[in-house]
Amino acid sequence: MKLNRTFKRIMIALLVVIGVFTLAVFIFLQQSSFGAAPSGARLERVKRSPQYVDGAFANQSETPTFTGGGTFFSVMYNFLFTKYERKLPDFVLPSIKRDLGGNSSDKPELTWFGHSSYLLQVNGLNILVDPVFSGRTSPVSWAGTKAFDGADVYKAEDMPRIDVMLISHDHYDHLDYETILKLKDRVGLFVTSLGVGAHLEYWGVPADKIKELDWWETADLNPGMSITAAPARHFSGRGIIRNKTLWSSFVFKTGNYSFYLGGDSGYDKHFAKIGAEYGPFDLAILEDGQYNAFWANIH
Repeated sequence: MKLNRTFKRIMIALLVVIGVFTLAVFIFLQQSSFGAAPSGARLERVKRSPQYVDGAFANQSETPTFTGGGTFFSVMYNFLFTKYERKLPDFVLPSIKRDLGGNSSDKPELTWFGHSSYLLQVNGLNILVDPVFSGRTSPVSWAGTKAFDGADVYKAEDMPRIDVMLISHDHYDHLDYETILKLKDRVGLFVTSLGVGAHLEYWGVPADKIKELDWWETADLNPGMSITAAPARHFSGRGIIRNKTLWSSFVFKTGNYSFYLGGDSGYDKHFAKIGAEYGPFDLAILEDGQYNAFWANIH
């Protein structure tokens, strides 16, 4: 009898701990920085996408997240405990901070802000891509991957008036809550992948300033200026559930110039098709710093 009472107490204590933990996770996930899932008419459009299969977006090719014999646990162990030479720079990264007020040249200018953020200035237009100026890629300001010293010299306040903000997908290192809040009133139009507009609208961006594109869809923005969403091999998600919004690369054409903005992507057959249908390009921006043999399919 005494053993039964002890067992019951242990079970009650365990249930209380589980309940408190579940409640804490639920409350944590209510933060605005996590964004919002597509709903209503936006969700119906998502469901009609050829890329939306069995309740989630999918890549063109089968894409296991981990490669090279890696698993979630082995990758996390390596990340937390394995020491790599020069994993972090032991010096301030060199940088130049310049006036972004406008491009008076008749040639395109590109300013890289570190990682995946850059400003493309061409034909009098300011195109800001995947800006992250909060200093961390995280839903909270007190934890998460921090920018290297020297890679954070630009702030949201340094940006000029933005004609188009281009968001490739909704990961924290491409879609930054604090940056959107600071810049949303100074942006003419947001162009992004299908479903990502739910986050932007939840954060106060008017619906008529958001243009969401499925792969191979084109937005004609001005005479002679267009943005086409093209495939990428990646994934999406800001919380526990993945792939409820799309990820894309983009083809940007204006005047006599043509650009390919690659977003996050592993190698796949889409590159050849994009090049054949939309190339040649004056500039192609392809990310490679995030590559690792353990996740070769998605970077």
